[in-house]
Amino acid sequence: MNHKRREALRLTAVIGLMAATGLISQAEAAAWNKAAFEGKTLDEVLKALGGSSADKSGAITINAPDIAENGAVVPVGVTTTMAKTQQIAILVEKNPSALAAQFIMTADTEPFVASRVKMGQTSNVHALVKADGKWFVSTKEVKVTLGGCGG
Repeated sequence: MNHKRREALRLTAVIGLMAATGLISQAEAAAWNKAAFEGKTLDEVLKALGGSSADKSGAITINAPDIAENGAVVPVGVTTTMAKTQQIAILVEKNPSALAAQFIMTADTEPFVASRVKMGQTSNVHALVKADGKWFVSTKEVKVTLGGCGG
């Protein structure tokens, strides 16, 4: 498992170095999914990521608190048991930009991601998973008691 994490870190470092040395421009590195991060709804983000619809799935688990005491740093993890997982995205429905994080998975990657997201208010958190060319979604409501996105 540590080998897989090291590989993911190595790929991130390589992309950063490519941007820093001019092999790819920083605009290319940052703008490749700009439309997805500008999406306001689940459907807009899904369309920007190349999907048309997402089926609900019980094979996706969202690990997030039921109540977040501080909306500025809400831990969210997503795990799936689906084979051939290609992407995992975390969306916060009521944030100004719904897409909080997007992860591209390789064939050797364990289908698990974790991040901390900002949440301005109580909202549904969606986990979008692309597996074997199809999109799936799972949703969990997270209640926020202290605002993080301007609240």
